[in-house]
Amino acid sequence: MERPELTLQLTIDCADPQRLVPFWLDALRYVPDPPPAGHATWRAYWEAIGVPEDELGEDAGELPESIVDPKGVGPRVWFQHVPEPKTVKNRVHLDLRVGGGREVPLAVRRERVDGEVARLTALGATVLYAMDEPNGMDYYAVVLQDPEGNEFCLV
Repeated sequence: MERPELTLQLTIDCADPQRLVPFWLDALRYVPDPPPAGHATWRAYWEAIGVPEDELGEDAGELPESIVDPKGVGPRVWFQHVPEPKTVKNRVHLDLRVGGGREVPLAVRRERVDGEVARLTALGATVLYAMDEPNGMDYYAVVLQDPEGNEFCLV
């Protein structure tokens, strides 16, 4: 039997997709995922394919809830509304690799990471702590939270 093509979507549970979408659009340099051709909104598409009204909710699909990499390289990210609040540390998190990797001098990586920290905190992120390994480990990263408290790292 032939296997179907595999694609990856990252789903982030959240209380308010419209609060997180603008943040992550900027953080990841993504764009809103446009609705399928011929539909003005995702809601119009879902209604056209028969998704029951009681599954959609009041404002579902009227504003972007998914974002995509404009280069087509990174995964689609869907911000799924859930009723329960976040209560514990994430078991999976994003690492945004902005420093350039270990082939880039540590001072340059630190400057790049810190620049991105400043940009993302201006957008609503909160710094939790820096991971600055002493003893010649040549490692630098900063752990942050998005506006709903989901942890991610800048490395």
